[in-house]
Amino acid sequence: MVREYVGAGLLGALAADMDAEERAQREAERETLRCEQKRWDAVDALVSELCQATDLTARGALVLAGYHRHHRGAWRKWRDSERT
Repeated sequence: MVREYVGAGLLGALAADMDAEERAQREAERETLRCEQKRWDAVDALVSELCQATDLTARGALVLAGYHRHHRGAWRKWRDSERT
């Protein structure tokens, strides 16, 4: 924090008003960014839920179609002799 003396009287009051206005403007910009970040966080949470639901649906469809994951890797079709 740096303090700068600009004088007293009309010039000092004008400088103080300008400083207060700039401070208020910076705070308003920060508040706008905080609100925007909250909106993006909400969207991110919804996308994450959608991805989880999609993965679960895809896994279910692959299992029902006769596939399995080989050592947590690629999906492979079961052969009849492997299903024992």
